[in-house]
Amino acid sequence: MNIISAEFVCSNTDYKKCPPPDKPEFAFIGRSNVGKSSLINMLVSRKGLAKTSGTPGKTQLINHFIINNNWFLVDLPGYGFAKISQTTREKWEKMIRDYLLKRENFLATMILIDVRLEPQRIDLTFMEWLGEHQIPFVIVFTKSDKLTKNELSSNLSAYKKTLSETWDPLPPVIVTSSEKSTGRKELLEYLDVTIPLFTNE
Repeated sequence: MNIISAEFVCSNTDYKKCPPPDKPEFAFIGRSNVGKSSLINMLVSRKGLAKTSGTPGKTQLINHFIINNNWFLVDLPGYGFAKISQTTREKWEKMIRDYLLKRENFLATMILIDVRLEPQRIDLTFMEWLGEHQIPFVIVFTKSDKLTKNELSSNLSAYKKTLSETWDPLPPVIVTSSEKSTGRKELLEYLDVTIPLFTNE
């Protein structure tokens, strides 16, 4: 797949107000500060499409982008951000749950994981929730350029070992680096193969 165009469409707090569900849609989500905006910008080759920030919790809405005029990329708020009130956290979680469960044209979510960290309970619990609701997802490891080749291999093996305690077979995994565009080809290939599964009925 070649990305020819990528444009911001709208931001919402309610899935019902999102664009008409007439095109395939993929969501990107992860813990705060995982590098989500940088990954989205790398994927579509548009430096400032998704707003990056050194402050965790920058994304607070369901953000829609139209790609090649034929599919939607959705930037969802990060989870696990400690410096917000319990009320705000619950509101975000409900917004994300409603979107993932009820958005008709949604095909899969990309769960971004910082490959430098050992498995985090909040990520594993979120994956289990997706599995229970039969929501397709891909694990997208970020920041692979921050590790040596041996460190990366070791961390990936450890993570897959943890996943194997719950998952058989393991969920799809793509290793990325926004700095070096690692994994861009694999992500685009996944999207290319999955988009035709969408039926607008």
